[in-house]
Amino acid sequence: MVPDEFTIQETFVDVGDGHQLYVHEWGNPKAHTPIVFLHGGPGDGTHPRHQQYFNPYEQRVVFFDQRGAGKSVPYGSLEHNTTTDLVEDIEKIAKHIGLEQFALTGSSWATVLGLAYALKYPHRVVAIALRGIFTGSQGEIDYLDKGGYHIFFPDAWDNYLSQTPKARHNDPTAYHFERILGDNPAIMHKSAYIYANLERSLLSLDDRFTPQDLDTFDPIPTRIEAHYMSNHCFLPDRYILDNADKLTMPIWIIQGRYDVICPPRTAY
Repeated sequence: MVPDEFTIQETFVDVGDGHQLYVHEWGNPKAHTPIVFLHGGPGDGTHPRHQQYFNPYEQRVVFFDQRGAGKSVPYGSLEHNTTTDLVEDIEKIAKHIGLEQFALTGSSWATVLGLAYALKYPHRVVAIALRGIFTGSQGEIDYLDKGGYHIFFPDAWDNYLSQTPKARHNDPTAYHFERILGDNPAIMHKSAYIYANLERSLLSLDDRFTPQDLDTFDPIPTRIEAHYMSNHCFLPDRYILDNADKLTMPIWIIQGRYDVICPPRTAY
């Protein structure tokens, strides 16, 4: 995030375990209901483009970078970096800046985190607005990791397999995640680049996806994502879906019918 005329304050919140999280309050400090924005990835961090969803004259928004992401330090750390940790971080940030109740919003990975927080601290959450629903179930993870979308993007899938040893074609993502989470920086960088380009090509609105240059590519967000996905999002399978009846606050879902990374079945 970049400070602008609507910035209320920037700060770092010490959440323990050696992590300090970057927090950016933005908008109207007198707004009736604060909004906590949760970024995706996991590992992507917040960006100025996220401000486009809000009206700074009417809304007060709390942006923050999750553990290891964005401006939070230590950058890229996987230590003490689990869904439970991130849920507690939201609570610590709320207490630090004096939020009694607030709304939650975000997309993709943020829907896992927001719903997990709402299940743990329902008294805090007055409403939730989510885009591109992902709940971290094993079925959703397998769909991503094993190419359930390949019938729509056969070229992207074949390109992915061409960069994976043939002996590992039955589960190419497991191969790349092993490398991404390994100790060799060059190998980690290469496999993170391959996996990130696969995901970005699936998000492209047309067939004109152009990969970022390898030399300028930052592998850290993909490494954090691999850490979470290979650990089943640090949640019991179907934890959110099986406990959804406990979420009694208003929830709005915005879901693209042709979203191939977060298919509408989960939102439905």
